[in-house]
Amino acid sequence: MKKFVPYLLSSVLLLGTVACSGAKTSADAPNTTSGSGGDLTATDKTQNAQDATNPVREKQIESDKRAIEQRNTAAGSPGELADNDISSLVRNELEKSIPGSQLLVESKDGAVTVSGKVATDAELKKIEPTVKTVKGVKGVTVKATVGK
Repeated sequence: MKKFVPYLLSSVLLLGTVACSGAKTSADAPNTTSGSGGDLTATDKTQNAQDATNPVREKQIESDKRAIEQRNTAAGSPGELADNDISSLVRNELEKSIPGSQLLVESKDGAVTVSGKVATDAELKKIEPTVKTVKGVKGVTVKATVGK
């Protein structure tokens, strides 16, 4: 059994890395942080908000956070977060804080870049302070814009 543990842990880490790459707050968010994505329609905003505030999604966000903490503790590095973990945690916080948005989150060495669309100037101003609340974030670049 002991010789299978490293393979099991490696499989879980690989799955987590693949699942979290290119973290988005909606399916319509841009695919890279170099662009701002398409226009944000009222229907998009409503659907994204419903998805983000769904009780099942809220439980999934909390479960994701616990899984990251447990995985890092089991790996012997409870205080360290990989860039994919930071991106995932930031995306989840943005989804809860700005539920109607279409945002893409990328992290490199703790420097987070957020691009995409939000509906209002107030939501755009919420991005940076929300991102800074996430453990492991060392800096924030906001490339998001206000969409229609």
